[in-house]
Amino acid sequence: MTALLSIEGVTRRFGGLTAIDDVTASLRHHELVGLIGPNGAGKTTLFNLISGFTPLSAGAIYFKGRRIDRLKPFDIAHLGVGRTFQNLRIFPNMSVFDNVSVGAIGAQGVGVVSTLLRRRGPAEAISEQTWAALRAVGLEAQATELAANLSYGRRKYLEIARALALDPELLILDEPAAGLNDTETQGLADFIRRLHKGGLSILLVEHDMKLVMSICQRVVVLASGRKIADAPPAVVKADPAVLEAYLGVET
Repeated sequence: MTALLSIEGVTRRFGGLTAIDDVTASLRHHELVGLIGPNGAGKTTLFNLISGFTPLSAGAIYFKGRRIDRLKPFDIAHLGVGRTFQNLRIFPNMSVFDNVSVGAIGAQGVGVVSTLLRRRGPAEAISEQTWAALRAVGLEAQATELAANLSYGRRKYLEIARALALDPELLILDEPAAGLNDTETQGLADFIRRLHKGGLSILLVEHDMKLVMSICQRVVVLASGRKIADAPPAVVKADPAVLEAYLGVET
């Protein structure tokens, strides 16, 4: 089966620093894959390469067989790649509904001006997609509240809702459990499982190894910008190279 996402020999250099070094990986349709590695391994850089925020130095990235590494972030999102960010990028002085509608506007491929003018077709579709995303994350009751009034954990779901409003085929989650307590993390794990069961393909970067190993079907490991493992969780946990580079070796 053709991969949904293909990363082929991808390299990214920042001056004399090679952040991503000849990485090749893929994600199949309806697969939940974890991407792990120590700080500075290149995980977020790889996410930024996939979503078009950072240009490649070498290699190529394909989504549904189409090369996307030369496209702008908006165009990649419109093709069906939704993502969240390690540092939350919500609009605190906008309502929860309006924050999520930004994603729905991108999915419809219409301009903000058209939406503000309330052209009936786009506006109705945007509203429907926004409400669907809010229901998916359980924020419909807070739709009219300012995003700034949400708890930190609820803001995490707000950003996921905005990505879901794009109606993506691939959802990229950048450390969604960061800053959450154990109860919130378990709730997030259950939520991600439901999204995946509902048909989404998901690529997850996360430092919480318990979360990654419990929900992912496959785990890709980066160290110093290079891929050192790509296997099911049980295999990765026992890989000597992974233990040395990331998970830690008992002495």
